[in-house]
Amino acid sequence: MVNKIEKLLTEFLEHLEIEKGRSQRTLRNYDFYLRRFFDWAKHPAPGAITLEMVRKFRLWMNRNVKGRDGEAPKVTTQNYHLIALRSFLKYLAKRDIKTLAPEKIELAKHPERQVEFLEEEELLRLLDSPLKGGDNLVSLRDSAILEMLFSTGLRVSELARLEIESVNLDRDEFTVLGKGGKNRIVFVSERARDAVKKYLKKRQDMSPHMFVSHDRAKGKRDDLNLTPRSIQRIVDKHTRKAGITKKVSPHTMRHTFATDLLRGGADIRSVQAMLGHASITTTQIYTHVTNKHLREIHKKHHDKKRKK
Repeated sequence: MVNKIEKLLTEFLEHLEIEKGRSQRTLRNYDFYLRRFFDWAKHPAPGAITLEMVRKFRLWMNRNVKGRDGEAPKVTTQNYHLIALRSFLKYLAKRDIKTLAPEKIELAKHPERQVEFLEEEELLRLLDSPLKGGDNLVSLRDSAILEMLFSTGLRVSELARLEIESVNLDRDEFTVLGKGGKNRIVFVSERARDAVKKYLKKRQDMSPHMFVSHDRAKGKRDDLNLTPRSIQRIVDKHTRKAGITKKVSPHTMRHTFATDLLRGGADIRSVQAMLGHASITTTQIYTHVTNKHLREIHKKHHDKKRKK
């Protein structure tokens, strides 16, 4: 016989899929997080879920659950469990099922997030790296990838999914499907547009994908779209070629994109929209990055009449 909490979980996941339009990945994650809690709590009735039970579950996770590195789950991972539980409890409350009030569950505070980005000189060296090997197909592809990452601020998964027809190079903008199934407009710089055009002009395959593998020598089809991991390896390769010692990922390019906009005078709301962040709070991780730049402006322009 199916436990009541199990039945409610199934109905909750169906609610997320049908009424909320959540992705299959989100459904799998919520299912995993909630089942972990239910299994630990021995499948409690909704009314038996208490704040003390949630506290003990968090303590159990911190002491007993180990990640791939053998360490306790990161604060972010622990919060994912709590977010899923709060969402489930909110669903129960809407159905007038007596349970713990979701707002009583507080998320753990995050340590200040460190944002890695490239300084201008590093960025230029990285962007110049591919074409130092000539203008063969792979070099043109790698150049287009790096220019697009910096120009658009795309997530690596979004870049990997791009199809040629979806990118309007005449208008220098296109729509991309981001996190949570939300569309946003991204813009292509002149340099990125030219790099993509040169790459596409040299290609002879019929693949609809924007960025594909060209590893025929390794026995692979040369019209398969690149995976996020493949793009990461391309960024790694050119980071080393450019003599950059810091760790650089496609997401570093996204951070560099945002930092460049803010340093150039863009307002944070516009940057939020271009990054596709649902909350301004997420975008605010970049504000402290620009503090050094603001300090330089203050030093240069403030109280100029009395400066010697």
